[in-house]
Amino acid sequence: MSRHQPRAVAPRERRHRRIRGKVHGTAARPRLSVFRSNMRIYAQVIDDDRGHTLAAAGSHEADLKGLAKSDAATAVGGLVAERARAAGVTRVVFDRGGYLYHGRVRALADAAREGGLEF
Repeated sequence: MSRHQPRAVAPRERRHRRIRGKVHGTAARPRLSVFRSNMRIYAQVIDDDRGHTLAAAGSHEADLKGLAKSDAATAVGGLVAERARAAGVTRVVFDRGGYLYHGRVRALADAAREGGLEF
């Protein structure tokens, strides 16, 4: 007989689950979710009640390729804010995805605020 061994959960994933227990996007105030990989950064504005993505941007897009990581994060923040405003969204809740609010995540958040999103 083998015993079931629970899967080890990475610390970032644990933090992300804890944050998601508290942060929920609605139609009136959707969630601005950030995902950061080693090479790229992505942001989505999500209405969790309906399960719909209202706006999205990522550093994989053609006009953002070749930028330094922090510059790309700033560009993605501005782009997602522009697309969210076009979709009629001005207020969001920020979901940092378990990452520290520092560096690229902070650059994206600051650019989104400058782009017109309130959080």
